[in-house]
Amino acid sequence: MNDRYRPTLSSAGGSSMVNRKLIRPSLSEIKDQMPRYGTAPRKRVPPEVTNAENYYYIKQMAAKTPMVVMLTDGEEIRGVIEWYDKNCIKVHRSEGPNLLILKHVIKYMYKQNEDQEPDEVDLE
Repeated sequence: MNDRYRPTLSSAGGSSMVNRKLIRPSLSEIKDQMPRYGTAPRKRVPPEVTNAENYYYIKQMAAKTPMVVMLTDGEEIRGVIEWYDKNCIKVHRSEGPNLLILKHVIKYMYKQNEDQEPDEVDLE
């Protein structure tokens, strides 16, 4: 007897046999429906260099934005970024000599007008 047919008893309780075809999907149909692993494109690794730091320095230098540079030892330096390099920045200060600051000693920096209270900011 073919394996695709199964003998069953009739619903009337008789002993007559009826051949019914099994409803079962083939293995190839199941494989087509399953997602394939490894065929999806991999996410690209983010670039190591984004040039965001360079863009920020150029923008602040062009606008001559007064900046506050906090160093790792807690010292605060105020001035305008005049020049930058891969390893350092040059800060032009109105009170005191210009400084060449190595980037590895910079903890963070921000625009000088951001340290004022909101009602003290000059909107001119």
